[in-house]
Amino acid sequence: MQLNELKDNDGAMKARKRLGRGVGSGLGKTAGRGQKGQRSRSGVAINGFEGGQNPIHMRLPKRGFNKPFRLKFAALNLDQLQAAIDAGKLDTANPIDGKALVAAGVVRRAHDGVRLLGRGALKAKVALEVAGASASAVKAVEAAGGSIKVTPPVKKSEAEEGQAKKGKKAAK
Repeated sequence: MQLNELKDNDGAMKARKRLGRGVGSGLGKTAGRGQKGQRSRSGVAINGFEGGQNPIHMRLPKRGFNKPFRLKFAALNLDQLQAAIDAGKLDTANPIDGKALVAAGVVRRAHDGVRLLGRGALKAKVALEVAGASASAVKAVEAAGGSIKVTPPVKKSEAEEGQAKKGKKAAK
């Protein structure tokens, strides 16, 4: 078989409809769009509009629930922590908390606290202060000779976050 002999199987490609090409085609004159109106003209995209009838997305019941006071944690894995220590971004002599991790660039934002997760291995002896930690992460830190202090997370109010943003803008 040669490249110039390749072709699709019979019936694999369906010929496109040639609209508005005479009465004999079955799709002449109005080209299957009916008579007059918005939808007979070009440039119409009315997704979800059902001609004044209540749309399906409004007729169907809503499901689920969003917790208004849900806490958002910055995830930090052991391998990321070890990489930052190896690179010299973090000082293991001092306790490592959310502010130190943000300053070192290990996590972008601390949000409502940092949660330590157990992916990877930790070789350095570190003292950590985090808002949460998985059981495997606690085990790995203690196996490396370090200590971990889990402090309860504190949800920042939206007013405090707004004030902090305004303070940053004023400082610039």
